[in-house]
Amino acid sequence: MCGIAGTIGGRSRSDDVGRMIEILGHRGPDGDGIYTDPDGKAVLGHRRLSIIDTSDAGRQPMASADGRYVITYNGEVYNYLELRRELESSYRFTTRTDTEVVLAAYERWGEDCLDRFVGMFSFVIWDEIEKVAFAARDRFGVKPFYYSVRGDGTFVFASEIKAIHAAGVPKLINDAIWATFLTYGVLDHSDKCFWQDIASLPGGHCLLWKNGTLTVRKWYEIFEKTGIDFDTRPDREVSEEYLALMRNSVGIRFRSDVPVGINLSGGVDSSALLAIVDQIHSNDQNVNAFTFVTGAKDYDELPWVEAMLKETGHPLIVSTLSSVEVPSLAEQVQFHQDEPFGGLPTLAYAKLFSTARNYGSIVLLDGNGMDEQWGGYDYYFSNPNCNEPGLVQGTTESPTRPNCLIPEFRKLATAVEFPSVYPEKLRNLQIRDAFQTKIPRALRYNDRISMMSSVELREPFIDHRLFELALRQAPNRKTNGKQGKVMLRKLVQELVPRTISTAPKRALQTPQREWLRGELRDWAHSMVLGAIASFGGSWLSVPMVKSAWEDFVMGRGDNSFFVWQWISLGLLTTSVSNLGHRNETHQNATQRESSAIQ
Repeated sequence: MCGIAGTIGGRSRSDDVGRMIEILGHRGPDGDGIYTDPDGKAVLGHRRLSIIDTSDAGRQPMASADGRYVITYNGEVYNYLELRRELESSYRFTTRTDTEVVLAAYERWGEDCLDRFVGMFSFVIWDEIEKVAFAARDRFGVKPFYYSVRGDGTFVFASEIKAIHAAGVPKLINDAIWATFLTYGVLDHSDKCFWQDIASLPGGHCLLWKNGTLTVRKWYEIFEKTGIDFDTRPDREVSEEYLALMRNSVGIRFRSDVPVGINLSGGVDSSALLAIVDQIHSNDQNVNAFTFVTGAKDYDELPWVEAMLKETGHPLIVSTLSSVEVPSLAEQVQFHQDEPFGGLPTLAYAKLFSTARNYGSIVLLDGNGMDEQWGGYDYYFSNPNCNEPGLVQGTTESPTRPNCLIPEFRKLATAVEFPSVYPEKLRNLQIRDAFQTKIPRALRYNDRISMMSSVELREPFIDHRLFELALRQAPNRKTNGKQGKVMLRKLVQELVPRTISTAPKRALQTPQREWLRGELRDWAHSMVLGAIASFGGSWLSVPMVKSAWEDFVMGRGDNSFFVWQWISLGLLTTSVSNLGHRNETHQNATQRESSAIQ
């Protein structure tokens, strides 16, 4: 896992890239490098977190055997050993890295190499002869890729937005994306980001730069892989194939030259992950298990985790998030996220990664992805006609407060169109959550907070082979009208205690609502005031925000999503020293409006 950056065409300069990789240091504390094209047409930079072949032979940017291609690469292609054996007859390998396998695969198959990769990746390959750059991102967008074109025509790319800004792209807020987020609650749903003139290459897309022209295309379409017909094979046959894929997916993600640990909650997904890990690494004391708690018995899942680990030899390490840590940790996480993040659960998870690093677990596995495959969220079966993007589990009210926005600002919002490629609603919801809502935002949160502590996160169940098989299954194999993950639960009954395999879906929760109303009330209020100070009168209606805030702290309502949205604005104001697009009229209106909430 690493950080990548670079400039191509225009005025590509090594000092720009030097600043970019410096700010990405947390993504790769084990080394750095810069490549400059002999003709000055491209500069590629890299920060290295050594995972496979930790010797100097694995340093990047890395050139192919003949020197024609140069790559800067972030991620892991887990089936690299199998691909290497296929490529050895025509390529002379000099390292044990998967990086060199990616280079060799591109040299052999060109862009078609992407279809052969099983993994998470984001890379740029520069052709030193043709002066062409090829970039690609994995199917689900596990690893990030941001880019921009500067005013001088230079194509700039990096793993994080802050590195793009370090290359001279102005730091200007994208009002329309914020309007969409504050109105509908959606984020990470398109190639747009929260900063002007910066785009995200979507998951499953690739990019070609040639003679100053960018061409972006989609290289992976899951609908084309599944078709619309359901899998009519017997349950047992499907379960056996799925379990074999699960075992393979977990097994190849243990390929590492540094210690691997696992992150556990108390649910079915983590239970299945632990069971398979235990089969592969039974009683392996080097495989630490991690979980987080907050001291709130109504939310902490420690009893379920302890029950799961009772029969294994894996040590359990508990990471505790306290309310007093939240203010400073929120600012740190905001710096690394660059965009709004998911509240206290993200902070608790960030603390867990820091704990894992302190205990020497440089790679961590978790069980994300099963709910989207097998209809695990309550609205899949309780309200399958719901068009809400599943923002908050277990709430009876709208999670956002568009009525608290200035009407002119709200008009900037764009209602997100979700896919309708399958004939039935359930699979369309699954596709929405996997590629536009839940998984994209979780992947972004998790990438930044794992890299914040220089830990590589691997998610075995976010594997295209598992998704493709699950999406071919009929609705009755996913939900029974009362519960989701029907077939998955039957499968894991053979692997884990029945009390876990039959347990209801529990959202990954923290006492966010209670803390924001209680011990964190003053801090939350100060963040809301910060949001008002910068955006009152132009984005936020101060009287409406004040009323909604007072209702919330008085205990009315059952969700705090909209409050965290305003806290996100407050955190934004602390992380941006110059909101360059704010004009004097706006600032004067802000000063008048902000006094109303004091």
